[in-house]
Amino acid sequence: MTVKKFLKNNRKKTLVGGGVVLLLIIFYIIFLLSGLPSLEQLENPRPELATKVYSNDGEVLDQYYIKNRTTVTLSQLPPYMVNALIATEDKNFYNHWGVDLPRFARAMVKNIFTLKLREGAGASTITQQLARNLYELKGTRESIFGKITRKIREWITAVQIERNYTKQEIIEMYLSVAYFGRSAYGIASASQIYFGKNPSDLSLSETALLIGLLKGPGTYDPFKHVERSMNRRITVLNQMAKYDYINEKEESLAVNDKPALIPLDEQLKAGIAPHFVEMVRQELIQKAEKYGFDIYRDGLSVYTTLDSRMQRHANRAVDEHLAIYQSIFNKQWNWKNHKDELRQAISMAIRTSDIYRDAESAKRRDSLARTLKKNQAFIDSVKKIASRIEVGFVALDHTDGNILAMVGSSEFKNFKYGLNHVTQISRQPGSAFKPFVYTVAIDNGYPPCYELLNQPVTLMMAGGKRWTPENFDHQFGGKFTLREGIKESINLIAIRAIMEIAPVSTVIQYAHRMGIKSELPPYESLAIGTGEVKPLELTAAYGVFPNEGVYVEPISILRIEDKDGNIIEENRPTKREVLSKETAYLMTDILTGTVDGGTGARVRNYFVRPAAGKTGTTQEYADAWFVGFTPQITAGVWVGFDNKATHFTTSDGQGGRAAAPIWGLFMKYVYDDPTIGMPLQYFNPPDGVERDTICSETKKLATPFCPEKEIEVFNKKYLPGECKKHTGLKEGEENKNIIHF
Repeated sequence: MTVKKFLKNNRKKTLVGGGVVLLLIIFYIIFLLSGLPSLEQLENPRPELATKVYSNDGEVLDQYYIKNRTTVTLSQLPPYMVNALIATEDKNFYNHWGVDLPRFARAMVKNIFTLKLREGAGASTITQQLARNLYELKGTRESIFGKITRKIREWITAVQIERNYTKQEIIEMYLSVAYFGRSAYGIASASQIYFGKNPSDLSLSETALLIGLLKGPGTYDPFKHVERSMNRRITVLNQMAKYDYINEKEESLAVNDKPALIPLDEQLKAGIAPHFVEMVRQELIQKAEKYGFDIYRDGLSVYTTLDSRMQRHANRAVDEHLAIYQSIFNKQWNWKNHKDELRQAISMAIRTSDIYRDAESAKRRDSLARTLKKNQAFIDSVKKIASRIEVGFVALDHTDGNILAMVGSSEFKNFKYGLNHVTQISRQPGSAFKPFVYTVAIDNGYPPCYELLNQPVTLMMAGGKRWTPENFDHQFGGKFTLREGIKESINLIAIRAIMEIAPVSTVIQYAHRMGIKSELPPYESLAIGTGEVKPLELTAAYGVFPNEGVYVEPISILRIEDKDGNIIEENRPTKREVLSKETAYLMTDILTGTVDGGTGARVRNYFVRPAAGKTGTTQEYADAWFVGFTPQITAGVWVGFDNKATHFTTSDGQGGRAAAPIWGLFMKYVYDDPTIGMPLQYFNPPDGVERDTICSETKKLATPFCPEKEIEVFNKKYLPGECKKHTGLKEGEENKNIIHF
């Protein structure tokens, strides 16, 4: 039967079959085109870019990303980078239009003879690889059909890329999105992860190693496959020499120049300020809805307040002090003497463990609890964690609220997202709260030399309980001035102050006005710090004293920019005047006594410039504090334990011993650092107040002078004859310790 006759006899079937084939072709074309990037995507590609977080002095603190990627320009690359890429990946790059047909044909012949169709198979040009990296070219990888479809889409997209971009722009985009292994997308991220360098600082040998990774980041991983990686590096150098990009001498030198990789353990460590960076991340997430950005994909630049030099000094101070103090505590603390505390710690660890929480029934949880309580390895781990001294340290520029340094944990080197003991804990401040009581007294007319009895008191508390507070040394008797009371941290003086001259409600009002956001208990025990506060808010509140009575809200972010450098948000300090300059200065002067011979005197073992502050110690030495300031910086330190069943057992747990040295070390390192150049400054009194006339040497009440008529000073009224009544001076005698206005 002839073909003509066959077609005539089967015309209907032929038409139907042809129609089916045509429909299949149409559907396939539609399917093919549906997986291609749109015109808008081609003209405005949006690769996922990492958001970078910068310190105030220009150092990259960390990045937020799904794919760790940063864009680069050719001007940011060494001249041999592009040559290495072209020599190795696509020698005809400047001569093709996206697809290298001769190269593709050779690869297909090789595939046919090996009976395999391998993805790429050496035939993909740089532009095709860019198309694959930049856009989601849909198509399954498992089937031959899927691989062919993906390859066709890759060709079409590569041609479109070549039509829309110059060769230089294609190279820049490729080196910004290519995957180099170890979560590094783009040459900028890769050079930092592997060598801790910017791309412009890479040597020829280092460049060759990174370009060699493009063939297979896992296959040529320099940490897992050292020899294979180094051989691949040599291959790249050979290719560069083959195509005359380098000469034989340059090739030989680079081959013998073995790259020095950043050790893996260094890569796994958190940055210098992990808790600060995490705090910034949480703030950015809150802002994301307002501004419509994605911190993991949009390549933002976030400029923060943190000073990297001060941060390193803070890390060093914490490290040095806790290395000594943890050893001291370990010798003092014996779990055999604290069996109840150990039971509490074990129970808490069990209840908070993932395996316990994920148990499907109460019966299963009870069984797990019994098992874990008998597991010695588990018990030992609980002991270690429960007895680890924790720390929260923060330093502020009290004039503008900038957070200059933050150490959120004693384990800051390894625990990137651990509990931040500056912002995420609330603890009793102990005597570190007393300055708020004395501020009320001073601001309402009671001078620093006002005397109060150092005698026991008994107060009725809620529920009909009696409270009879004592001094730390259990001693009492006589009278003490406000200045002496705060210098020596005498509990009974602070309690009598809140009872007689600084009402509880007023103290709470002042504390909130000065920056304490936590709720405070309306009881006289507040005078010795029974209300819980966060270290950051307490530190910021202390900043009111050196800042002449002005409170400044702490900030961490100065400016947010998009990937093109456009400003999304720029922050300014939020300030409010909460005290008079006179009151702020008098409190500053009083608090210098704590450092100069008072409970915070250990600060002077390290730091000898003008400083003021206050220690704090809570019951059973559970929490140790020191919050203080210089004319330029306010800083706060909390030292304690996450497990509240654990505590210091001796006077080593006092704020002056456990916390103040960290503060002193930090200030010493900052003020001694020539790159910071912190000038010597003093606490200068406001106009009308002279430094040596504010009751610094007398226990008598100083008044301006013997008034002939009623006057008012610091909101307190004085009547004629007041000076004779309070100072014991005879008429006409001179009081050398009066306040001059």
